[in-house]
Amino acid sequence: MFTGLVEEVGAVRAVARTGTGADITIQAKVVLEDCAIGDSIACNGCCLTVIAIGGGAFTAHAGTETLARTTVGTWQPGAAVNLERALSTGARLGGHFVQGHVDGVGHIISVTPEGETTRRRFSLPEEISLFVVEKGSIAVDGISLTVTRVDAGAFEVAIIPHTLASTTLGTPKPGEHVNLEVDILAKYVYRMLSAMRGDAAAGITEEFLREQGFC
Repeated sequence: MFTGLVEEVGAVRAVARTGTGADITIQAKVVLEDCAIGDSIACNGCCLTVIAIGGGAFTAHAGTETLARTTVGTWQPGAAVNLERALSTGARLGGHFVQGHVDGVGHIISVTPEGETTRRRFSLPEEISLFVVEKGSIAVDGISLTVTRVDAGAFEVAIIPHTLASTTLGTPKPGEHVNLEVDILAKYVYRMLSAMRGDAAAGITEEFLREQGFC
C-alpha cells in the first residue's frame, strides 16, 4: 500500500527482457536507504517487487500482465520514474490509499499554466470513468492528485509548484501516456451497489442511485 506521495524521481538504467516479462534496473537513492530484496516499490504507480540491489540501483521484475496493461512495457534506459516505498505503520497518510495496481492508461491532452499552478488535462478510459469524481482522488503515474473536473472521456487536475518540481509531471509532453489508478473505495462501493441491484454486468445507473437515495 502506498500514499501517492513521490519520494524521488529515479531513472531506468537497463531493461532486460525475459521469457516471463522484463527485469528493470532503476537508479535511485532515497528508496534504497532501507531497501531489501522482496520489498515493494511503486514505480510510476506500478507496484513492483525488488529482486536485486546494488550499484546505486535496484532491479524489479515486471510480468507480462504488467507490461501489457501499464506504461512499463514502453520504458527505455534513461526514462524518469516516480518512486515511492510502501507505507510504513504509523506514518502520516498525506495523499490517499494507493495500491500500485494500475486500472488503465491515459495520455496528456493539454497543459495550461495558471499562475503558480498548472492545469493538466488527461484522457480517461471509459471503463474506469465511473470511478472518477470531481474533488476525488486519482493516482497519475503514482502521484496522488485531486480531480478538479470530469467530463466525457477526460479529467483535469491542478498541480502545485512542489509537485511539478519533485515528480515527472514537471516535464509534460502532450500525448505522453500515464498510468492511472482510481480510488479503491469507489471500486468497492460500485461492487456493493452492483450486488444490491442483482445484476453486476448491467452496471450502476443514475436512476438506480436515485432509487437508493444516493442522489
